[in-house]
Amino acid sequence: MGNEDNQYRTTVNWGIIGCGNVTEVKSGPAFAKVPHSTLMAVMRRDTAKAADYAKRHNVPRWYSNAYDLMDNPEINAIYIATPPKQHEEYALAALNRGKFVYVEKPVTTDVLSCSRMIEAVQKTKGKLVVAHYRRAVPMFQYIKRVVEDGRLGKIKSIQLRMFQPHNNELIASAESNWRVIPELSGGGYFYDLAPHQLDFLQFVFGIPVRYYGEFVHQSTHYPAEDAVSGIIEYPNNITFNGQWHFDKPESEKEDSCLIFGEQGSVEFPFFGNTVKVNTSAKEEIVPFDHPTHIQQPMIEKVVRYFLGQEENPCTIEEALASLRVMEDFVYNSVVKGS
Repeated sequence: MGNEDNQYRTTVNWGIIGCGNVTEVKSGPAFAKVPHSTLMAVMRRDTAKAADYAKRHNVPRWYSNAYDLMDNPEINAIYIATPPKQHEEYALAALNRGKFVYVEKPVTTDVLSCSRMIEAVQKTKGKLVVAHYRRAVPMFQYIKRVVEDGRLGKIKSIQLRMFQPHNNELIASAESNWRVIPELSGGGYFYDLAPHQLDFLQFVFGIPVRYYGEFVHQSTHYPAEDAVSGIIEYPNNITFNGQWHFDKPESEKEDSCLIFGEQGSVEFPFFGNTVKVNTSAKEEIVPFDHPTHIQQPMIEKVVRYFLGQEENPCTIEEALASLRVMEDFVYNSVVKGS
């Protein structure tokens, strides 16, 4: 029993709740590749699909019921990769069972739900990390260094444009498009993609001081918003202007973020792999090869945090701050269109 208890405390034994397409390459395999980490079980409501996933990824156990997985005493960490509507329920259940929690973005559907999750973390004294994995990806760490090392001078403003067709390839495929059903996802494609962008900018520049946005319905493809615009003031008087449109023709696609300083700028796509740095001295284009399992660098940090070796790489309080901005842009603005 002593050896088993020691292993429990020195190895993170994962169970995945919701082993859909997003876990096939981006995250799932990484849990078995990170030091001091094992993937012990997966859960999907469809038993056959859960078993198939387990077989293909060499996972020892599979379940069709999330609570059966969480009740396995050998599992000490839960990765929640379901639609956001279920994040709170499963996170609270895992925390109350003494499990570590790693939860996908957006952390949940709304601010009130996130606040309840924070209360649960505090009450249980548990450990929970939100999967804002760009914080650990080398390309985005490079961008952060460019901003912080002074080569751009004092940062003045940020411009972001995300223009995509309504059936764009940036969205992970699913049997049903729950991402555009607000009751399940919190919103539409904005709620699926903007968390990556807003969290990273918050990671670099700090918690927003002020913000305001609005949305419109420009198409009838789905019930969620498809055009969002917003302004943010970050600390140190840094201004942000963002536009998200998800009913653009293919010819008008754009994924760009420009950060302007007094002495230069850095430009990059959030869903690409090339960074352009412009200063008075030179223009530099830096390509990156993303990790095969793009969440692996973040999962390495999560494991070290769970084992007490470093700080939380993305707290739920930080996730709440970016969720507040999203909710304000979409739900606290004047609704236009139909």
